Amino acid sequence: MEYTKKDFLDLFENKLPEKEAREMLVNMYERGESENEIALGAMMMRKFALDLPLDEELRANIVDCCGTGGDHSQSFNISTTVALLCSSVGVPMAKHGNKGITSKSGSADVLERLGININLNPTSQVKLLQETNFAFIYALHHHSVMKHIMPIRKSIPHRTIFNLLGPLAHPARVSRQLIGVFSKDYLVKMAKALQILESKKAMIVSSADGMDEISVSAVTHFAVLDKGEISEGIIDPREFGFELSSKDEIAGGDPSENAKITYDILKGDLMGAKRDIVLINACFVLLSGDKARDFQEAKEILVESLESKKAITHLKNIIDISQKV
Repeated sequence: MEYTKKDFLDLFENKLPEKEAREMLVNMYERGESENEIALGAMMMRKFALDLPLDEELRANIVDCCGTGGDHSQSFNISTTVALLCSSVGVPMAKHGNKGITSKSGSADVLERLGININLNPTSQVKLLQETNFAFIYALHHHSVMKHIMPIRKSIPHRTIFNLLGPLAHPARVSRQLIGVFSKDYLVKMAKALQILESKKAMIVSSADGMDEISVSAVTHFAVLDKGEISEGIIDPREFGFELSSKDEIAGGDPSENAKITYDILKGDLMGAKRDIVLINACFVLLSGDKARDFQEAKEILVESLESKKAITHLKNIIDISQKV
């Protein structure tokens, strides 16, 4: 039996005893959440979220790239680095994230170490986005309804439906996304949930080596939602000019170490697998946002930003402006 809209409403409104709320999350995990439950959960989470005051033109162009977590890959903050790089080439990126829950370093942790003010109010977030094409949407500040759910979530020794809901409950109401999931079993489920939520264009990815990113260590399975239609396929990094690398080569560490990795990639000092995995994911972000005609054009745009030092200059600008808006 699937959980209903009322079940999710009771969960978010704190009307369920803690034991029942925990059982609900565990039950869905054990049998596998359905696309209807994912969509309903996202609808309810959106209902209680603090939204960004965006005009519709900007909202329509914003892209987000986010992993669900729960893959236990211990990689560096790939999607955060991707968002910063893509914003340097003119793509409005609203990075929705949090402190680390299933990893040592969440997007909030690494951005804070880089010197970006992550505690902006919605009006200031929009100003930063307008001025730099980047804003961090700190989930903690936009989903206050999660305060009573977070202790329950942390008491469960595995992921929950909230790993899936995070990317779908974006306070900017983005309709273009690259979403990484922890298992290919959820690719079509997530695409169907986004279809129910009337998303414009989304690519959902899960690699054969278990990452919630497009991998450079194995092929990556994907589902794409575009103009209401869902299609599936496989990405082989070798077909896009990348050599296969060991998964160990994209390992990260604590927030300070991961911040240095991000900084060094954007500065153009760090090559190899870490740079490659950022590039391949960033290329598909540009394609998801209709910002490039094909993969090769996307790659050329991004590489030029790195090699010209545009990307690192852009990061410094974000840091500076985030402290002033």
